[in-house]
Amino acid sequence: MQLDISEIQKYLPHRYPFLLIDKVVEMERYKRIVAIKNVTFNEGFFQGHFPGKAVMPGVLILESMAQAGGLLLLLEIPDREKKLLYLASMSDVKFRRPVVPGDQLRLEVNIVTWKGDLCKIDAKAYVDGNLATEAKMLCVMADREEAANS
Repeated sequence: MQLDISEIQKYLPHRYPFLLIDKVVEMERYKRIVAIKNVTFNEGFFQGHFPGKAVMPGVLILESMAQAGGLLLLLEIPDREKKLLYLASMSDVKFRRPVVPGDQLRLEVNIVTWKGDLCKIDAKAYVDGNLATEAKMLCVMADREEAANS
């Protein structure tokens, strides 16, 4: 299954400037997703990170991986418009190379376990076939009503 940006926006609540995936190129339901983030010099964060030596912030690489995983999960939830996914924890985070303007991140996310409202995912981001970032993440699903009242 492939999705373009307009299809992605039907499932993820994120919007510009914080929607950090541009398209889905592969997906195996309940198992894995491969998404693309095109990293351009026009991204607002490059103005200050770092002037003269632009590097994508690591937390935004992690966020893009989490969004890809969240999209995979939300596709399977019948009442997704009433739910939000939160990142609960990360472990084994490794940054292997900087991500710079002009790079294309290939985000590969696999579901490790999914029980009830908790899901563990294994996420990796590649640039030109080289591993840039990897992490294990725990996501928790909550009702939007609960989230608004917190």
